[in-house]
Amino acid sequence: MTITVAAESQLGIIQNLAKAIWPEAYGAILSQEQLDYMMNMMYSDNSLSNQLRNKNVFLLAKIDTDFIGFASYELNYDESNYTKIHKLYVLPEIQGKGVGKELINYIQENANKNSNSALILNVNKYNKAKDFYLHNQFEIADSVVVEIGNGYVMDDFIMKKNI
Repeated sequence: MTITVAAESQLGIIQNLAKAIWPEAYGAILSQEQLDYMMNMMYSDNSLSNQLRNKNVFLLAKIDTDFIGFASYELNYDESNYTKIHKLYVLPEIQGKGVGKELINYIQENANKNSNSALILNVNKYNKAKDFYLHNQFEIADSVVVEIGNGYVMDDFIMKKNI
């Protein structure tokens, strides 16, 4: 498996992966309407380009010629010495094979190189990914409800891993 930093020309790959992963990850948690709204809000061409311009580093995980997952992170999030993992998704059929852990390790190495002291992320309180993060030494640090527009909210745990 290889992990590379995504170029702007590869944002379509991230969109395709999100379309394949999100229904499985959130189908039992969110309504179809909210899922569609959030996909457009976070994965439209303009949104991804803006995220890339606003300090987000996108990663692509690949086995041979097949893209199997992606992540995005931001060093020194909100002018702190924390690295925020904004996205971390792996195709459902590949989950449990170490890809997510490798993406976290890649991000952690870059956080360490930049003298960041912790990784932080938000995860939906009802998403089974919470257990994955707990297994990878993250702790629940707080909870937050974030209004995202159109009457929708994200009901999340904030998780933290000191590094």
